[in-house]
Amino acid sequence: MSQSLLLRVRAALAGVINPQSGKNIVADGAVQGLGADDEGRVRFALAVPEGAGREAAEALLAEAKKAAGAVDGVSVVTAVATAHGSAKQPQGRHSPQATASAHDNPFGLKNKPRVEAAAETLSGVKSIIAVASGKGGVGKSTVAANLAVALAASGLKTGLLDADVYGPSAPTLFGIKDKPTMNDGKIVPHEAYGVKIMSIGMLIDPEQAIAWRGPMVMGAVRQLMSDVDWGELDVMIIDTPPGTGDTHLSLIQSKRLSGAVIVSTPQEMALADMRRGVSLFRQTETPVIGVIENMAWLEMPGGERQYLFGEGGAKKAAEALGAPFLGAIPLYPELRQASDDGLPLAARDHPGADVFKKLARDVAGYIKTK
Repeated sequence: MSQSLLLRVRAALAGVINPQSGKNIVADGAVQGLGADDEGRVRFALAVPEGAGREAAEALLAEAKKAAGAVDGVSVVTAVATAHGSAKQPQGRHSPQATASAHDNPFGLKNKPRVEAAAETLSGVKSIIAVASGKGGVGKSTVAANLAVALAASGLKTGLLDADVYGPSAPTLFGIKDKPTMNDGKIVPHEAYGVKIMSIGMLIDPEQAIAWRGPMVMGAVRQLMSDVDWGELDVMIIDTPPGTGDTHLSLIQSKRLSGAVIVSTPQEMALADMRRGVSLFRQTETPVIGVIENMAWLEMPGGERQYLFGEGGAKKAAEALGAPFLGAIPLYPELRQASDDGLPLAARDHPGADVFKKLARDVAGYIKTK
């Protein structure tokens, strides 16, 4: 049924005209990640020109959702609007805008990003903590998810925003397969283990490749902030993309970040990127709460530790940088299995849970001082 429904929804969306281009939104390439399941739940992202204006974008999104919702067999429509840039507005490093802002803004963000404005809408969130890594593959998302679970278990109202649009991990880490619902025009985040969770991975087909340019990605992150009913939270953990890109800079410029936790593995290749991450946050006056060393060692059956990626590298690098060292997380096979199964290790009776509880205490203690 889902394939037949998908074709009928696509045909209905082809009846919606984009006023700016004069083409229907399907022919215009504006419909991204269209998917439908056997229960009639439809989801898609609508790419609108960045200069279209919020009212025009919302009107086009509303018309598209109405068209999709009118198709026989559709039960729920979940859709978000994302912005994409125009060729008439160059934003390269040699563009007039980039040149004009080079001296007064070393990160090239002269104008207030839309993500910054979106972060200001999180009035019910007391503290926002970024979990970052300079390099991918170091277990950042796993740490972020288990930290959020441990914070919630400690009694704090906790949210987790998966801002890694290209590689969303939260649905897998929490075993979430259902699409979110809507309430009064807001997306209702999933809740698991006491944590409110939102990710672009919950809105699009998990097998759909996301081929979006930077402005579209930032549009998605903006909506994950402002168009989600987060409610009242003591702390929001943001799982940021690897590296030091647009998402980090926009979050920093929002002035809402309470601090950052940096995740690294012990080997030098990861440490070099970790140092750059620490440098970025420090240059922008964002407090670095501390550094976590992940996959620190593998404990053998006899109790011997095998340091697969080198011994104590992240701890030594943190000390050299004058950054707090928050501890080491061993390479637990159970942690990998729990992550694949969608059952966070922090919620189980396992030595690894104690590691995340300790990290949660450190983060909670930091929050109380702010």
